[in-house]
Amino acid sequence: MMKAVLVASAFTAAVSLQAPDARADAGGVSFWLPGAFGSLAAAPVVPGWAYSTIYLHLQANAGATQNFITSNGGRGSVVTGLNARADALAVGITYTSPTPVLGGQAAISFLTAPGNVGAAIGSTLTGPAGNTISGVATDNRTTVSDVLYQGTLKWNQGVHNEMIYVVGNIPSGTYDLNRLANLSFGFGGIDAGVGYTYLDQKTGHEFSVVGGLTYSTINPYLQYQNGIDFHLDWGASQFISKNVHVGLVGYYFQQITDDSGPGATLGSFRGRAIGLGPQIGFIIPISKEYQGYLNIKGYKDLETENRAKTWTTWVTFAISAAPPETPVKPTLRK
Repeated sequence: MMKAVLVASAFTAAVSLQAPDARADAGGVSFWLPGAFGSLAAAPVVPGWAYSTIYLHLQANAGATQNFITSNGGRGSVVTGLNARADALAVGITYTSPTPVLGGQAAISFLTAPGNVGAAIGSTLTGPAGNTISGVATDNRTTVSDVLYQGTLKWNQGVHNEMIYVVGNIPSGTYDLNRLANLSFGFGGIDAGVGYTYLDQKTGHEFSVVGGLTYSTINPYLQYQNGIDFHLDWGASQFISKNVHVGLVGYYFQQITDDSGPGATLGSFRGRAIGLGPQIGFIIPISKEYQGYLNIKGYKDLETENRAKTWTTWVTFAISAAPPETPVKPTLRK
């Protein structure tokens, strides 16, 4: 699972520090990081232990005016400018069971990500009476993300592969309400969904799509709870040789219920994002027992609503058990 937690809570805390009544901008940040899944997502793997490292660079920028209705019915607006950057190196382990579960292949993964986050924000809150509150703040911090866990169950029928999954986080003590830069969320989240991969090893055609729903608990520090999110990640590629494939990746993200909690004073702030980018992957033979996989992909938001515009680069390297060699049948000579 290619996922790391980055500037979500940095954006949340940054807005709340400048204007307490404007914290609903936190509703534009989700537990789920679009682009987490990609090509070969539902394809079964060789049972055993696998180790992965994921370098993730994320750049987020926002500068927009959002009108809102205050709790007493008066009208106001908030103008927010955000520039945030995150570099994280996620490390994770996965165990895939050799014993079938419900006729499928079960696996469990754990991942955490040390990294560096930098954030700068300027905010102006205009109230119904025309009064304004303005400010600028910056922060830079090297810290550690929450621990993430994921369980998957995959089935294979020839070129068709299906998957169900669940992923969540264990909130860590590194979240700091008084800092703009956090790699941890400060709240719990859980995401579940289904996936499909078409993989024809004869033609080299591959297509994967994964859809899911995300539920977040309330952030006790901000008294703010994000709404339920729907996301769709996809990847399409062509194997140009036995060990190399190239293609495209993309995502669609849509918040489907309103934010809530005492801190959600600016309305629903339902977020949306559509992203697209290129990818290339390499299968690297290491030995008879192990193989490596290197994947490089990048995304750029084509459209956003109530979310910062981002571009992200993912570099994933994983080591896992190599598939058994196919024995060569001897040729019978007359």
